[in-house]
Amino acid sequence: MFTSVPQPLAYAEALLAHFSSLSRAMDGVTLLKEFVLGLAELSHCELTQLYLLDATHTSLEMSAECLNGNLQPRETASLSVDYNGEQLLQFALCQNRVVCMSELSGSLHETSFLPAQARPWQSLLCVPLINQQKSVQGLLLCASHRHVELQGFADSFGRLGSFVLGHLHLLQRLRRPSGNVGPTPVVVASASSYGLTGKSTAMRRVYSLIGKVLHSPYTVLLGGETGTGKEVVARAIHDGGPRRSQAFIVQNCAALPENLLESELFGYRKGAFTGADRDRSGLFDAANGGTLLLDEVGDMPLSLQAKLLRVLQEGEIRPLGSNDTHKIDVRIIAATHRDLSVLVRQGKFREDLYYRLAQFPIELPPLRQREDDILELARHFADKACAFLQRDEVSWSNGALDLLASYAFPGNVRELKGLVERAVLLCEGIELLVEHFSLPTDTQPEVGRLNLRERLEKIERSLLIDCLRKNDGNQTLSARELGLPRRTFLYRLGRLNINTGNVDG
Repeated sequence: MFTSVPQPLAYAEALLAHFSSLSRAMDGVTLLKEFVLGLAELSHCELTQLYLLDATHTSLEMSAECLNGNLQPRETASLSVDYNGEQLLQFALCQNRVVCMSELSGSLHETSFLPAQARPWQSLLCVPLINQQKSVQGLLLCASHRHVELQGFADSFGRLGSFVLGHLHLLQRLRRPSGNVGPTPVVVASASSYGLTGKSTAMRRVYSLIGKVLHSPYTVLLGGETGTGKEVVARAIHDGGPRRSQAFIVQNCAALPENLLESELFGYRKGAFTGADRDRSGLFDAANGGTLLLDEVGDMPLSLQAKLLRVLQEGEIRPLGSNDTHKIDVRIIAATHRDLSVLVRQGKFREDLYYRLAQFPIELPPLRQREDDILELARHFADKACAFLQRDEVSWSNGALDLLASYAFPGNVRELKGLVERAVLLCEGIELLVEHFSLPTDTQPEVGRLNLRERLEKIERSLLIDCLRKNDGNQTLSARELGLPRRTFLYRLGRLNINTGNVDG
């Protein structure tokens, strides 16, 4: 541990003295201040910082800082909660990797977390701190204006930091009142959109949930209507988490028959079935270390659900035709537009698998609940379409914007994307006009010509169709959800001329 530091024996004695001194700290504030002071003394660096994650893992906060031998006031040395912008800190935190650089001023890395100084910072050491649960809870950072090799300090600093985390946890438990005064206040998640588009209230709730599960191993269940962007959100969770450097693989469970889906997921051995002339790895193996999205998991056959449950519980798979199992490390994200709890009651989905998948459910809002995002999404899709077609960007006429803002979008974001891409193709000028958009005539704005009764019928019709679509055309479930007797529900369908065959699924 000490072979790469100058004067190893003297360093070991100083390190032991700091362990002893820190163990006598009587409160958390003193402990953290003495820790960064000790790091400065041991490394001879002009700057030492300590960052700790909050309980939700959405906020990385500077807990203590020592600059030129002096402790800095915490309120003037705070880091933005959205640490996604700090690439070096995020890499060390999410990948659990030591970052050491001795030519910092000549690099292209963003270092806004370092205080501005007249002399440039040249050397940097960033070490992840591991808590008693063996997960990363924070970072310690050392920086110098000199070109010095700091890698040799990484191991001993990491162990000293883990000791400090354990002692801090003990002090917090000892100072906690005996009476249960309720849970610790949770820090509100950052405003990061994780690469997603939209600032509506509904989407901010989604961002908050993503932030809470981003750095945890929990299985995520994405729900919501078809076209709401479940795969896009799954990709955002993968790209923003610690597995971003590994594979992200998608499998639609409704796209293959049962026997093909099983071999696709688990792989097979030579001779397992007719045509299996060689060993083949499945998607679980291909996603090892990364993320596997099981899209439309509600359509997975019951017999295969039992095998998926074992994967989730034991973390191991057995390929077809093999007697041996082997361990895998895959984060599972499941997605479905169907209500799995209803399928459980109908005997079409295993209850134990449902509760295992729904460790952390995230319901994605339909586009009609994201009215504030429609125009932003439309502009985003138009810009992407223009880039793909290698043409100049187009502007938007007020009429085209009003048309999109007044449309209900039963196909959600996917429908909007298709409409905008088609409009860009049709546009021969530089401005998107109303005639470039082909919307169903009965959904175009005509509110100004409707009387009160017609307006109410239009709203009622929309509610009934939305409820039927949500329940895959099941009239009994839709009537129950709307609080209507089934006979009354059927009467309203007939009066409003709603054809249930056109709203299934």
